[in-house]
Amino acid sequence: MSGRIVEIVSSNKHLAVERGFLTVSEGRIELARIPLDSIDSLILNAYGLTYTNNMLVRIADEKIPVVICGNNHEPKAFMLPIDGNYRQGAIMDAQAAASAPLKKRLWQQIVKCKISQQASLVSFIGEKPAHLLRLAKQVKSGDPDNCESQAARLYWPLLFGRQFRRDRFLPGINGLLNYGYTILRSAVVRAIVCAGLHPTMGLFHKNILNPMRLGDDLMEPFRPFVDMAVYQLVKSGNNDLSKNEKKRFAELLTLNLPTHLGETEMGYCIQFFAVSLAKVFLNEKKDLDLPKIMQQTDWVKLKDAKRL
Repeated sequence: MSGRIVEIVSSNKHLAVERGFLTVSEGRIELARIPLDSIDSLILNAYGLTYTNNMLVRIADEKIPVVICGNNHEPKAFMLPIDGNYRQGAIMDAQAAASAPLKKRLWQQIVKCKISQQASLVSFIGEKPAHLLRLAKQVKSGDPDNCESQAARLYWPLLFGRQFRRDRFLPGINGLLNYGYTILRSAVVRAIVCAGLHPTMGLFHKNILNPMRLGDDLMEPFRPFVDMAVYQLVKSGNNDLSKNEKKRFAELLTLNLPTHLGETEMGYCIQFFAVSLAKVFLNEKKDLDLPKIMQQTDWVKLKDAKRL
């Protein structure tokens, strides 16, 4: 897993492909040449960009998702390949036929993992996680009591102070979170497509205007890693996105996370997670391969290695 996120942030650039490379040019001057097989996702985060249709076709051939961002680093559109997996037809049929009780049970697993991971992070930064841990244990099938939302109301003030409110339309900390989540969402959607799943058919998210509902479902257990990266930036007095900070977010996918197989890069953990969902739909597996809940020593290891 290369974990290479290519982001175009300067305006008036032209993107094309040549002999297996993505080229970035300004006028007649070539600024960069990147092997297509090293790219995990392409983020277009600037105005005045132009690109060839051939580039879009080749990007799709490589199963690379393209994220088009607007103001405040919010994604406005995705481009995804149609054929992502050789068993795609069978997997999508099983996904579409999944029963409501099954989807509710899977969502319960996801929410419990997310809240538990949030509690672990809160504990690591020196706050008390007792209420979050209690909520994690109370999550029922489908989360009818909305424990996820209850946890969020406790979690954000503990992480960023009592005055903080999570609002994706605001700058500062919210802008940093938006940017990190954009990269995470792109990686999750790529894994979904490669696993043969359809990103629109979600487990819990149901907004008819959202074409990436399954992506928003599956990114939930990994959000605390973005939150931790933002926490570290804010703690160091940095509330703005610079080139170095963007690189740091892009490298999140290469974090070595603890799994039952040993340490594994986050990018691979996301892939295993998506594949496990496909196998559950096909009745080849009962439960999801969720990320392991971090222990204090795991957070310390990432922090000491300057990976967060």
